[in-house]
Amino acid sequence: MLTFVVFVVGLVLVGGLLFLGAALLLGRGETQPPAELDRSPVELPDDRAVTGDDVRALQISVTVRGYRMTEVDWLLEQLAQTIDERDVEIARLQADLDAAAPTPVEEEQPRA
Repeated sequence: MLTFVVFVVGLVLVGGLLFLGAALLLGRGETQPPAELDRSPVELPDDRAVTGDDVRALQISVTVRGYRMTEVDWLLEQLAQTIDERDVEIARLQADLDAAAPTPVEEEQPRA
């Protein structure tokens, strides 16, 4: 009988420790509160347009229940590449617009 009691107590103790470890590791299922806008660790320039190098330089903090770094790095690289392509396209369109712009016509002087 004593062996059975020790076995049950040991089983409850091990089960409780496993549950506690899982609860600490996985959390209790609640959602995270919204991030405070003024406390973001990620900084982007306010005084100019964001470039691909700005996105590549971002460092997002990792937590225990964070993110897959390779997926976020891939996503940031895709975003940076899209921004670079956008900037090249804008520059090309601006050059085309400048080339197609009519030159100002000099006003003709009235002949006397």
